[in-house]
Amino acid sequence: MFNKKSVTDIDVKGKRVLVRVDYNVPIKDDKITDDTRIVAAMPTLEYLLEHGAAVILFSHLGRPKGGPDPKYSLKPVAAHLSGLLGKPVAFANDCVGPVAEAASKALKPGDVLVLENTRFHPEEEKNDAELAKKMASLADIYVNDAFGSAHRAHASTEGVAHFLPAVAGFLMEKEIQYLGQAIANPKRPFVAILGGAKISDKIGVIRNLLIKADHVLIGGGMANTFFKAQGFKVGDSLCEEEALETAHQLLQSGTSRLHLPTDVVIGDRFDAEAEKKVMGLGNVPDGWRILDIGPESVASFGKTIAGAGTIVWNGPMGVFEFPRFAEGTFEIAKAVAASQAVSIIGGGDSVAAINQAGLANEITHISTGGGASLEMLEGLDLPGLVALQDK
Repeated sequence: MFNKKSVTDIDVKGKRVLVRVDYNVPIKDDKITDDTRIVAAMPTLEYLLEHGAAVILFSHLGRPKGGPDPKYSLKPVAAHLSGLLGKPVAFANDCVGPVAEAASKALKPGDVLVLENTRFHPEEEKNDAELAKKMASLADIYVNDAFGSAHRAHASTEGVAHFLPAVAGFLMEKEIQYLGQAIANPKRPFVAILGGAKISDKIGVIRNLLIKADHVLIGGGMANTFFKAQGFKVGDSLCEEEALETAHQLLQSGTSRLHLPTDVVIGDRFDAEAEKKVMGLGNVPDGWRILDIGPESVASFGKTIAGAGTIVWNGPMGVFEFPRFAEGTFEIAKAVAASQAVSIIGGGDSVAAINQAGLANEITHISTGGGASLEMLEGLDLPGLVALQDK
C-alpha cells in the first residue's frame, strides 16, 4: 500500500537531514501543554541520530500574520525537545538565510537543530519555489514526517521535495498505512463514525464513506442539519441552513448505510450548567438546543460498533467539553475501545475525548492529522506525500 521511499531506504550517515515535522503544539507561558505531536515524530529523529545524521527540524506553529511574531516562536519547542532527548538542541531564529545557514553548517553527526517557524515567511503558504530552494540548501536529504500538514502544498511540505532527495518519516508511513488500508481494503464490516459541528467540512468524506463503508454513524452538531432536512424542528440548535439541500441528497443516496441518532439530549442554553432533557426525535422546543446524542442512540450505535471489523472515528457526538453533555461521546469512545476492530481515530476533538476517557492504549491508531486524515478519508491525494520519491 505504501509506495514511497522511507528513511530506511537511504543512507543518512554523515549527512545533514532536513526533517519537516508537525510541531504545531499548544504553548502556554513558554511551556508545551501537550507534546503528543512531538513524541509522535521521535522514532524518525532517533533513527536518524542512531545512523549518524545531523538533524535539522522545521515546522509551522499557529497562524502568524505575515511575519515574525514571538507568540508563535518554536524556541520553547527546542527546549522541550532537549529534555526529551536528554541532550542539547540548537535553535536558529530563522528557517532560511544567514542565521539558519551558519547554524546548519556548524552541525556534526548526532547534532540536532530546530529552525524558527516556517510561517514567519509569507511565501511559505504560497509554496514559493525560491523559499523552498533556500530551505533545501541547508541539507543533503529531505524527510517529511509531518502528516498533519501533508494536505497542504506549502514550501516546507511540498516545495522542498523538488530540490532534495525526498523520503517519508516513520510517522508519515504509519499514518498512510493505517488510513490508506482502512479506505482501500478494510476488514469488514467497516464502520465510520462522524461527528463535530459541520456537514460542510465533511461533505466529500461522507460521500466517499457512503460508498466505501458498511455503516456511517452521524452525531454531533452535523446531525442537526440532517434532522432539519427531514423536517424536524431543531429549536436553537446549531444547524447549517446552507447545507440542508446537501443533507437531503446524502439522506437519499445513503439511506441504508447512513445512521442518525434516534434520540437526543437537549439543553435550555449553551452552557455547562444548562438544564438537560432526553427526548426522542421530534420537535425541539424554541430556546432549547441539541447538545448530545441520547441513550437509545448510544445503545444502537454501540451494537454496530461491537460488530465492526474496522472503525474510523472523526468528531465528537456532542458538546463533550460540558460534562453534562459528554456522555454520548464518552460512551462511543468506550464502545470503540472495547471492540475487536482495527480502530483509527483522527481529528483533535475525538482524540481529546479518547485521552480524557483514558482509553488511548485501547485504540489501534490515533492519527496526528485532522485535516490530512479527513482528506485521505475523502480519497484525495496529499501534496506533501505525492512529492516524495517512489520506492
